[in-house]
Amino acid sequence: MTQLERARKKEITKEMILVAKSESLSPEYIRNQIAQGKAVIPFNKNHKPKRVCGIGEGLRTKVNANIGTSLGSKSLKAELKKLKICIDSGVDTVMDLSTGGDLKKIRKAIISKSILPVGSVPIYETVINIVKKRKHISKITEGDILLTFESQVKDGVDFATIHCGLTLEAITRMRKEGRHIDIVSRGGAFLTEWMLLNKRENPFYTNFDKILKLAHQYDVTLSLGDAMRPGSVADATDRAQIHELITLGELARKAWDYGVQVMIEGPGHVPINQIPTNIILQKRLCHSAPFYVLGPLVTDIAPGYDHITSAIGGAIAASYGADFLCYVTPSEHLRLPTYQDVREGIYASRIAAHSADIAKGIKGALRRDIAMSLARKKRDWKAQSRLCINPEKFKLIRKNSSPKDDFCSMCGIYCSLKVMDKLLN
Repeated sequence: MTQLERARKKEITKEMILVAKSESLSPEYIRNQIAQGKAVIPFNKNHKPKRVCGIGEGLRTKVNANIGTSLGSKSLKAELKKLKICIDSGVDTVMDLSTGGDLKKIRKAIISKSILPVGSVPIYETVINIVKKRKHISKITEGDILLTFESQVKDGVDFATIHCGLTLEAITRMRKEGRHIDIVSRGGAFLTEWMLLNKRENPFYTNFDKILKLAHQYDVTLSLGDAMRPGSVADATDRAQIHELITLGELARKAWDYGVQVMIEGPGHVPINQIPTNIILQKRLCHSAPFYVLGPLVTDIAPGYDHITSAIGGAIAASYGADFLCYVTPSEHLRLPTYQDVREGIYASRIAAHSADIAKGIKGALRRDIAMSLARKKRDWKAQSRLCINPEKFKLIRKNSSPKDDFCSMCGIYCSLKVMDKLLN
């Protein structure tokens, strides 16, 4: 049985106990959230990640990092190094979005080396393998798509993005309304091309029952993808996006009926004032299923700083109820991320997640900030290093400032904390 089915039977699994321990919550609370579809535990029996992760309402906001090759950079060694950076930097999950090299070999290597849950986007491999054979994307069969998904879940993928809410009607709505940027989802673009050339409905939508059967067999969490997510803040919350969201809500219920864990993917590029509306709509239309957002980026004019535009949107989205943030690196829209880009993206997203957890009142979130404040008051640099989100960077900056006393080089002997300490004590 899946985690969802066992939770409904009031069984508390080992994975639920591990999640409860990491969240400082009761196992019964975790079980109940999963039983209601408000939380998921991505845990493929063919992978069994050591660092078990719960995603959903009432839990810490989780962070995902994308890694993977491209046509211009096919090094497995480089991606495995990025995986280590992800693990060491404290992300909760990783996704393999490889599009260059031997995709199956790369995926299996990442899964075997990852102590974190691993996600994937199966349509990438389907399309790329067909193109390698010098066949046109229109020649892909529904059988090709299902075989790729089956191969990936057998290999141990813990969660998979399935663009099942993209329909011909959604494409029609997008074209009628008009967008500044049509479709920025790579998987969505692949499927749209296939659908329009073949004049047929989305195979993920028409074969959703078969997808559910395979997901159920390995207890793979389905991440229902947002192919219609806006790629410009000016396109946010339009008819195409909301039409797809309604469809995803219907499919989420279908997945639950089949005993399959599910979460919903969301935008994208969204102006600050529309973020609360997007969260409320998703939770209402998708029956409080966990919400996984890419950013959202709150402005389009900051290439090189999109880890910051994403963190701003992510903090707001999570404070209103988003459960899972996908990191964005400084090189978003520009290139495949470097090792340093990966680090910067992770920490920006983790800061956003923690900031939101304080606002949401997540258990233990504020306690760490209070401990940091008390350590600052005492000028206890060792404690501050231990409590901060990135001790390595903390130590480097502190070391380079040539400290000679218990204050920093900003205020020196005029340190307000030291002055007040003398006055009050």
